[in-house]
Amino acid sequence: MAEPPVPILMYHAVATDPNDATRVLSVSPEAFARQMEIVAESGCTPVRTADLAARWRDGRPLPARPVLITFDDGYEGVHRHALPVLAKHGYPATVFVSTGWIRGAYDTGGGLDTMLDWDQVRELAAADVEIGGHTHTHPQLDQLDDSALRHELIHSREIVTDEVGTAPVSLAYPFGYSSRRVREAARESGYGQALAVNNALARRRQGPYALTRLTVRRATTAEEFERLVQGRAIARDFARDRALTKGYALVRRARQVRRKVSRSRV
Repeated sequence: MAEPPVPILMYHAVATDPNDATRVLSVSPEAFARQMEIVAESGCTPVRTADLAARWRDGRPLPARPVLITFDDGYEGVHRHALPVLAKHGYPATVFVSTGWIRGAYDTGGGLDTMLDWDQVRELAAADVEIGGHTHTHPQLDQLDDSALRHELIHSREIVTDEVGTAPVSLAYPFGYSSRRVREAARESGYGQALAVNNALARRRQGPYALTRLTVRRATTAEEFERLVQGRAIARDFARDRALTKGYALVRRARQVRRKVSRSRV
């Protein structure tokens, strides 16, 4: 019998008054609290990214109706607003931090809104939240040369290890972009699994370095969210996103070709 697919929810900011840069991909604290109630009402069992990948890798069965709750970038509202709700329900989660955006010694100033600081990251880790990697400066990894790619992956992993005390084993690709070269670099850098986007349910056959996620945004209604965790009507709900993604993929491929041609002429 085939294993059922798993919804991996992708959040970003949780904020009452997000700025323009994060508004679309933010959710209000009230919406997040209601969404976690829906998870409970649906009988789902939240698991961390590393736990899902390990069970699929080892062939161990998953808990009943598994779901993953993930956050990208490292916004301060994850600690302020999301953590108390997760703790109330006893839910694990995964936060993928861009180390150059976290407030502290490595801050490059690139954060899009108020970001976590390292004390808050450590508090999240102590509260059953897996801390994953999200590179250092949040670039489009498949657009980097080999040296810059490996620096982004390795440097950020070293920083998380130093600050949190354990090496991150899960990675989320910034913007969801990867390639065979990027996935191989992620494996060689020490990550055991990595998440993309694609707005589809995750399946074991995708492989550990191309697991897909579902975007939760400010416009996501309670009814839409319930369909996400139940794995229903995914293609319909994300039809517009997929059309835009395909269009932008063509643009990005054209840019890559132009860059290769330019380098060959130098």
